[in-house]
Amino acid sequence: MNPNPYIDEDLQALAETARRFATERVAPGFLERDKTRDLNRELLREMGSLGFICPELPEEFGGLGMGCLAAGVIHEEIARADLSFSYLNLLASLNGQILSKYGKPEIVGPWLKKLTAGEAICCIALTEPRGGSDAANLRLRIERDGDFYVINGEKTSISAADQADIAVVFGRTGEPEDGAHGVTAVLVPMDTPGLSTNRFDCHGQRAIGRGSIFFENVRVPVSHRLGEENKGFVQVMHGFDYSRSLIGLQCLAVARAALTETWEYITQREAFGKTLSNFQGVTHPLAQFDTEVEGARLLCLQGLWLKDKGLPHTAEAGMAKWWGPKLAYDVIHQCLLCYGHGGYDRGLMEQRLRDVLGFQIGDGTAQIMKTIVARVRAGRKNVPA
Repeated sequence: MNPNPYIDEDLQALAETARRFATERVAPGFLERDKTRDLNRELLREMGSLGFICPELPEEFGGLGMGCLAAGVIHEEIARADLSFSYLNLLASLNGQILSKYGKPEIVGPWLKKLTAGEAICCIALTEPRGGSDAANLRLRIERDGDFYVINGEKTSISAADQADIAVVFGRTGEPEDGAHGVTAVLVPMDTPGLSTNRFDCHGQRAIGRGSIFFENVRVPVSHRLGEENKGFVQVMHGFDYSRSLIGLQCLAVARAALTETWEYITQREAFGKTLSNFQGVTHPLAQFDTEVEGARLLCLQGLWLKDKGLPHTAEAGMAKWWGPKLAYDVIHQCLLCYGHGGYDRGLMEQRLRDVLGFQIGDGTAQIMKTIVARVRAGRKNVPA
């Protein structure tokens, strides 16, 4: 990890410890987990025991109280070894922020301790069959029945849908015309009667997986609501400004790993009596991408630094989310080509390419992110869509 103004000695030491764990424990199973689609819960618990899950949460919830940059450097190291496995860190950090900020402590506290210990997985159920980007136009119904909410409908393309123990579920408690202002968020244990799941056969990120969640008269106590009724979307969506910077870092860590291996490879592979590093057609694209990866990483760290300081970071998060995954895909693509037919075989490079592609789709498309940036810069009223 290159030193920079955002990473002090404590964060550097944390990153080095995380890298040792990632190298020794996570990396060896990278290819196998893609085949078996088994996340390895034992490895997740091991990661939790080391404090590598939600280090930004206060100690009362099982965290280390270290801030969001701490989560960022850990995300980088785990993703370098396996992007799909690092999705567990991402889900925990995103949902951990939501639960700790908007949940009732007596309800969310035990779950947060399980999350940080690696003993539970929490998914976030927002996307529906009618569309993902139009996230405020939800149809899943959450209706009040005394001291309970009754949930009916479907969520789809949910990461870890069939592996999660709990879900943060967004649904409509208001009228359709209320848009984002008629949405409520609730915490739903995945073993609640009336809830079922399936799993898709996705191109990448296969160990974490995606699938649908079906709700048929699922009843949860009103005490499980997160935030205020009809204000769940507006309140909780702020959490995505955090996760978007983390996603950028995760994808760029994979790109950095690919670059490191490729720089070494081109100094050994020979063609026309010379190593590939003698040819500018090989080195110049890598040099350009290396430069861009360094710059994009600093932008992601800036977003986390701003969050830790309590300063606005919506634009930086949006930039990190669209640029990081797109750049990482392009970088890994170029690295794969440097390996020729060897890169096209099933293996590290092609799996990395499949894995990072998913982040150009999920958690906010590039188009949505650019609209968010435009609204910050030009003003919300001047950029309606």
